[in-house]
Amino acid sequence: MLRKLPLLSGALLFLTAGPAFAHVGVGPVDTFSHGFMHPLSGIDHVLAMVAVGLFAANLGGAALWLVPSAFVSTMIFGGALGYYGWPLPMVEEGVGASVVVMGLAIAFGVRLPTIAAMALVGLFALFHGHAHGSEGMGLGVAFLPYAAGFVCATALLHIAGIALGLSLDRLGETPAMILKKCAGTAGAIAGVSILAGWLAT
Repeated sequence: MLRKLPLLSGALLFLTAGPAFAHVGVGPVDTFSHGFMHPLSGIDHVLAMVAVGLFAANLGGAALWLVPSAFVSTMIFGGALGYYGWPLPMVEEGVGASVVVMGLAIAFGVRLPTIAAMALVGLFALFHGHAHGSEGMGLGVAFLPYAAGFVCATALLHIAGIALGLSLDRLGETPAMILKKCAGTAGAIAGVSILAGWLAT
């Protein structure tokens, strides 16, 4: 029961948290550099996207590239939905939940089949993509450089997560496991803080 206490506490915080609307009207959305810098300047994006890479590294094999690819491609689809005005409920909550869930997956060493892992990260990618695609509504082709920059930065964050995971594995099984658990736990706590509005994104 004690082992389940952190999970139950996190669930209660998630249910009682007010949304932190961090992705609406964030500034210029019409240049590649603005698009590239945005994921790097938001703690929620950095944590979620690095976590996807680290999760993929833990799974290994084909998941090493299939899982991040699923995130990027589904994020583009979610961005298109937002760009064309298709509604998606609880977008901000979905972005925050992605940080919590991916952090817990790393902390507990969850090993899903590759297709299931792709589906999981793809679900969260929809929210990340929609949150930013909606910012480009009405901009037409002027939004494309921003979107391209955002996608490139996302891919680089995934690569950083993969590199982190592979580097930790070089330390040996026990140190790597401990460090991954610490990183995942810290990420999950940060995700709960984002959902509760305690941590600015």
